[in-house]
This record gives sequence, C-alpha cells and structure tokens, in this order.
Amino acid sequence: MQGGTETQSQRILALDILRGITIAGMILVNNPGSWANMYAPLCHAEWNGLTPTDLIFPFFMFIMGISAYISLSKTGFRYTHALGWKILKRSVLICLIGMAVGWFAKFCYYWASPAEGLSFGERLWESVWTFDRLRYLGVMPRLGWCYGISSLIVLTVSHRRLPYIIGALLLAYGVLLLGYNGFEYNETNILSIVDRWVLTPQHMYNDNGIDPEGVLSTIPSIAHVLLGFCVGRMIFSNVSSEDRNARLNRQLIQLFLVGTVLTFVGFLLSYGCPINKKVWSPTFVLTTCGMGASLLGLLIWLIDVKGYKRWTLFFEVYGINPLFMYVLGGVLGILMGAIRLPYGTETVSIRGLFYSKLFTPLMGACPNKHRYLHRPRYNPKEKHWQQSLSRHKNMCWNPYREYRRYLLSFRKVRAPLPTYPNGRKSRFLRRGDEKWRVAPHRFYL
Repeated sequence: MQGGTETQSQRILALDILRGITIAGMILVNNPGSWANMYAPLCHAEWNGLTPTDLIFPFFMFIMGISAYISLSKTGFRYTHALGWKILKRSVLICLIGMAVGWFAKFCYYWASPAEGLSFGERLWESVWTFDRLRYLGVMPRLGWCYGISSLIVLTVSHRRLPYIIGALLLAYGVLLLGYNGFEYNETNILSIVDRWVLTPQHMYNDNGIDPEGVLSTIPSIAHVLLGFCVGRMIFSNVSSEDRNARLNRQLIQLFLVGTVLTFVGFLLSYGCPINKKVWSPTFVLTTCGMGASLLGLLIWLIDVKGYKRWTLFFEVYGINPLFMYVLGGVLGILMGAIRLPYGTETVSIRGLFYSKLFTPLMGACPNKHRYLHRPRYNPKEKHWQQSLSRHKNMCWNPYREYRRYLLSFRKVRAPLPTYPNGRKSRFLRRGDEKWRVAPHRFYL
C-alpha cells in the first residue's frame, strides 16, 4: 500500500509538470511584447489548422479532466448536497475571477489613455464603469463552466456511459457546425448568431463576429474535460493492486495507445470536419486530447521511469498553483502595459520599455506574422519556384538562420595570400596563388 501511494504521488507530479508547462505557455502567449510582431509558433491559426499555441488551452482542459477524477475519487464519486454546493461555488468563483481580470484590464486601459478634457472624477468614472462593455465569457469562465458541468455529470451518471455522452456531444456539435455554416469565418456562422443573440456584441470577443469562447463552443469543451476524466480513470484506477514496474508499463502503454488513436482519428476526420480552435471543432477535441495523452505519457516516462526530475522545479511551481500563477501573470501584464514612465522626451510603458529598448536591440525585430505564415507567391520572372520560396524565407526574420549566419561568418573563404614585411610568406598552406583563411565579418547563407 505504501508503494501504491508513492507511485500515485509520482503520477500527480508528472501531471503537475504538464499543468505547469501549459500555464507557463498561456502566460507567454498572452504577453508577446508586441501584437504586431510575433513569432509564428506563438500565433494562433488564422482559421482552420493547428499551431503550437493552439495546443496550450486544450491541454490544460484535458489535464483538468484528469485532475477532476483524482479529486472526486476521494469522495467515492457519491453526490451530496455539500459536494454539489462546493463545486458550484468553485465554478462561480473561477468565472468571477476571470471577469474581474477583464474589468481590471479595461480600467487600466481607460485610465492610462483617457479622453481629452475630462476632470479627475469623470476620468475615474469612465475607467470604473465599463460593465456595459465587459466580456462575459473568456478563458477562465470557460474553465469554470466546464469544470462545474463535467463534475456534476460524473457524479450523477454511471462512468460506463461517459464515452457515449462524449460521442453524442461531439456528434451533435459536428452536425450543427456542418449544417449551419459552422466553418464560415463571418457573421453567418451559427456560433456568431447565437453569441450575438445571447451575449450581445458589446459583451463578446469580436473576431469576425465569432467569440472563440462562446456559448455553443462550450458543448465540445465539456466533452473535452470528460475525455480527460476517462483517461484519468483509465490510468489511475486500481493503482494499489499492482507493483510499480507493472503499473508504469500499463500506464505508459495505455497513454501512448490512446494518444495515438485519438490523434490519428482527429486528423483523419479533419478532411470532412476541419480542425479549428475558434469553433472548438470535434476534430480539434480528439486531436488535442490525443496529443495531451501522448505528452503526459512522455513526462511519466521521463520523471518516473528515468528519474529526470531536476528540470521540473520551474514548471512544478506553476503546476501546483495554476490559478494563482495565471491570474498573477495576467495582472502583471496589464500593469506593465498601463504604467508609463518618462524616457527621454516621451513616456513609455514598462512593457514597451523592455520590448523596444532592451529585447528588440538584443534579438532583433520579428516581421509581420502574416508574411511568415502565408504561402509565397510565384514570381514569373524567377526561373524556378524554389527561388520564390527562398525569397519569401529571406523576407522573414528567422532566429535559426541568424544563428547559422553567425556560425558561417567564421567559415574559411578564398583570399589572396598575404606577405609579411620581411618578405616571408604566410604559414597557411598554398593552393595555387590563394590560401584559406578565416573571414570573421562576412555573412553567407
């Protein structure tokens, strides 16, 4: 029994590390420095498709489902009024914290850039009273609603029926998307119509009329959390009845098998139902849950099987206190963008000061993300399409290419053989009338 408890704690450590990686990634993506110049992996997909940034939020929801199984297993999955009230209070609290962070962002924005000719009282009132345009939904409200509804489902429904519930939710939502312009990137989308009717445009995120965390897209998000719950039930049930090596082998095989199947099915179905984060398509749920399961299996193998734990301390801090760290990162990002300091003849925000005066001269400016993401156009004047591709790549700042340029600046190039003042030739080997020497300030691709 002691070994089983120890192993279970180790499983929770791997889960904390994955949760910490997602929280750190969410903070990084929300604070890029400049929204106009971003590295391509830190950008969301324009519409259909998948980028590394699109994996962060669904990974966290997948982990939330696994954590829900661990926490609710202590109660024996028996519903009581006290437990239901506790879940409801936690869900509402998460939603309110998310809305409070959104209100704080608007307060700092209007206070830092007020309209001209306002008195102190008018400026304060304009900054405080932003409830008529406050966004109701968002990342944290979605987490709160999905956690509450999913927890109530697993407490009141037999766990054997959960796969059927997940399949029914994803199938119904997929039919809704395919039948009512669910993949149109405009206001004719059924998600946009419902959000504008329920939330009104003043209280929603407007991305061509679509809110990425809207009302209808909460349906597959609930299935997302339930799928994580099923994976947690599969790998954490009956952990005390096996020895450590057998348990590790079973869990690794199950995670990699489930991850491979879900990822393959998601990509296979994407030909008819595209992978899309902004509408949270069913294929997006399957693909990201599969990748999350595979990544969790990899972390368990690294941490528990191989014992590589020294690198995990940084992410463990984020994983143990996810809500606090995410809110703290959001609040600090808002303050650093709102507080302005005098710099020369102008005033610059703390974030702008770090970005434009420190990091941009140090690392260089990243060009517009669209020139990096879009496919290069063929130029008839160029003899081959590879010339167009090479020209397109040279338009964009690439850290790997800059590092390669730095290394190649020390390559050996041909140059005339020098002669010392006393007439003695150079010590370098002669190749005809030339020699090989180092040119430390020339750049080659």
